[in-house]
Amino acid sequence: MTTRDPSGTRDRILDALETLLLDKGLSQVTLEAVAATAGVSKGGLLYHFKSKDALLAGLVRRLESRTTEQLNTAVSQGKSVAEWYLQTPHPGDESDAVELALYRSMLAAMRTVDGPHDTDADEVDRALNEAFDAYRTALDNEIPDPVQAEIVRLVGDGVYLRALLGMPPTDPDLYRRVVARLLGQATGDR
Repeated sequence: MTTRDPSGTRDRILDALETLLLDKGLSQVTLEAVAATAGVSKGGLLYHFKSKDALLAGLVRRLESRTTEQLNTAVSQGKSVAEWYLQTPHPGDESDAVELALYRSMLAAMRTVDGPHDTDADEVDRALNEAFDAYRTALDNEIPDPVQAEIVRLVGDGVYLRALLGMPPTDPDLYRRVVARLLGQATGDR
């Protein structure tokens, strides 16, 4: 992971990329547009990210870092990895809105994997794989049954996908019961 620069230029560039992805879509993401939105020269952008793919990989790595930070906070507050992974986003809640924006950015970056790339396309693929492997590893380390760990991961993925697509959430009481059953099975309780 690249060291954070003291002036915050790298973060400003990644913030600009997120803004463009969320507001205008991938078709409007060019190095020039990101530089202009960030208020830096194209040379300044290229100092931090040598290509568009390096920029997208940087975004995915930052999302992975933020998610890891959020997971560590949840675990330090007594939640299990599975509880954290199965949390229900609430689009009206400001803290969840930030989280959903980050996941939307990750989805936009994932869509670029099949699109045209420069010579650094593998960097985006690697960053995405590392992000998802970190979640899988954390769940596998907590849940002894690999099938149950995968079920928890798939349910958590589905919950976030529903939120990202703006679909109505599952009834909160029913979802609490689903999570309780999953977590009970994950720990061997019935």
